[in-house]
This record gives sequence, structure tokens and C-alpha cells, in this order.
Amino acid sequence: MGEKLVTVFGGSGFVGRHVVRRLAKEGYRIRVVVRRPADAYFLQPLGDVGQIAVLKCDIRDEVQVAALVARADAVVNLVGILRPSGGETFDAIHVEGAGSVAAAAASAGVKRLVHISAIGADAEAKSRYARSKAAGEARVRAAFPAATILRPSIVFGPEDRFFNRFAALMRLVGFVFPLFGGGRTLFQPVHVGDVARAVANALRSDGAAAKTYELGGPVTYSFKELLHYIARVTERRPLFIPIPFALLDLSTLLMGWLPGVPITYDQAKLLRVDNVVKAGRDANSVGTFADLGVVPTAVEAIVPSYLWTYRPSGQYAEPRGA
Repeated sequence: MGEKLVTVFGGSGFVGRHVVRRLAKEGYRIRVVVRRPADAYFLQPLGDVGQIAVLKCDIRDEVQVAALVARADAVVNLVGILRPSGGETFDAIHVEGAGSVAAAAASAGVKRLVHISAIGADAEAKSRYARSKAAGEARVRAAFPAATILRPSIVFGPEDRFFNRFAALMRLVGFVFPLFGGGRTLFQPVHVGDVARAVANALRSDGAAAKTYELGGPVTYSFKELLHYIARVTERRPLFIPIPFALLDLSTLLMGWLPGVPITYDQAKLLRVDNVVKAGRDANSVGTFADLGVVPTAVEAIVPSYLWTYRPSGQYAEPRGA
């Protein structure tokens, strides 16, 4: 792959840094495109001298985007947000930005485009996040029909925003912890390294062109099961209290706009919908990890290695029943 040049939008993020590491290991030359290059220079030692270049770009600027996909053999778009902030709205980033990258890649004659979406992308969803992801996929397909679309479930790893967030909340709230909707929502957590492998394999495989893949881990858990697992690993013993979604909606509607709140009103809507790979008749429309040659990693194999920091006794005490 030494002569292959790939432009990676959003390469300094949680998933992006693992994608860059994987592509560098496979020998690609990489343009890492970010808003703040100073925050991404840590990526350069992941490759040989000159293999990884860090460049500045606003994904909403079509001229900048076009310049940074020029002469690239492949493009990977990982840019996404979990909550709007200022001019960074769901539509601006997930729809307009995704369409801009796809259109620029098509105009530049790029051979392969991998676009990262999310399980739950649905034009009819109640969540603005999920609707914008679906609209972004549509823009990508219209501009670059051969694009490969990957939809991961919740992604876990040392810097994740799921296991770390709820472990931190358990440490903060103490003895009582809310179990939204009774904890019945289903999740299929996927390891960030497996997502990176899926991206690399999709770039190499001609058979992945024009296809959509949903990426989920080997086990499906309820929200309640995941929270109980986090409690065991972090050696916490909170009392889990079922909270109806209506009460969650009310609290996030009143306070979800505040900076730093753990759950927004839009994310509360997402918690109502199972976050798992499609099954039944719908499964015929999407591929999975197996189709990309990736064996997914179990939560239990990775999560304890970084949640120790939330234990009351720290990392050096002997774990009790984790």
C-alpha cells in the first residue's frame, strides 16, 4: 500500500486515531484532516517519517475539502458530533459536510470512499441525530454511489464516551443510580480497534463498494446489564432505580441545553431505540463484521483494562469480583 494516499477527515478523534494507526501499519500515506492541527500532531509518530501529514480543514468549506481530496486514492470520513454546538449543527456536519466530502471525492476521481455513519440512522427517527445520519448517508450515496457506509453500534475503548461516562456518573452520584426506561434498551458494543480494521478491509475490498455494513460486537446486552457490569468492574454498589422515559425527557428538556450535562434531550430519544445490528428480513440489506473479515472483540476482554481508574481503591488494590 506504500503508493496509496488516503485522506482521513476527523482522524484525531476517538475512532479516527485508531483508523490512522491501522492504515499507517498497512503502509498507506495518510492526510489527516482536522479543524485544529495542533491537537493532531500526536498522530505523526504512528507512522514512518513523512507518512502521516496533518492538515487543517473545515468540513463545511467545499473549497478546502476539494483541495484535500485532490490526488487521493481513497477518502475516509469519520467526522461526527454527539451534540450541536454553535455552527456545528447535526445538519451542517452530518449532512452538508458528508455530502461535501462525497462530492469532492467524486469530482477528484477518488477510487474508494468509506463513510462512517451509525446504527440507528433513520429518516423517520424521533432523534435529530439519527435523522441527520440517515440524511448524510443519502447525500453520500447520491454523490458517490460506490461509497462504503459503516454503521457501528456504541464504540468502546480507552477514550470512549459510554463506559467512561457512566462509570464517572456512578462515582459522582454515589448510592443511587437511575435506570432509564427500566434499562430494557439493547446495545451491541463494538471495539474501536475492530472498527478500524473494518475501515482498512473495506478500502482493500472491491466487493465492499456501494455496500452498507452494520458493525456490532459479539454479544447483545440490555442497558441494565451494561450498567450492572460497569458497577462490578468499578467495584461500586449503587441502588439502581427504574426511571420512566417521560421523566428523563422532562429533565433533559429543562436542563439538557446546559454545557456538560451527561444526556441531552435528543440523546434521551436515542435511548428508547435498540442499538443493534439488523435482524430478520432487514438483515438482507446490510453486511456485518463477518462480511469484512473481522472477528469482533468482547467487552469483557477490554473494558476492565481502563475502567480501573473509577474504582474507589484505584488500580493497585486487588479487584473484588470484577
